[in-house]
Amino acid sequence: MNDTNAQPPLPDRLSIDPRSPHHVAAVFEHDIGIRFNHKERFDVAEYCISEGWVKVPSSKTVDRKGQPLLIQLKGQVEVFYK
Repeated sequence: MNDTNAQPPLPDRLSIDPRSPHHVAAVFEHDIGIRFNHKERFDVAEYCISEGWVKVPSSKTVDRKGQPLLIQLKGQVEVFYK
């Protein structure tokens, strides 16, 4: 199973929210991983490699539209295909 040629390049900034301009649906067809400060994170909603931050949900708090509130964490961000 050699589908490495079919994988699109990982963008510098990516969001899981389809309403975001940084959402790339082709990337989500493959399994990706995000390592933040040398630890793999599974709750990342958005990341930016060049600026060095990730956005993660803040517990169970939601905004008035029902979307989870996100907090921004700064550090080293690495993104890879699994």
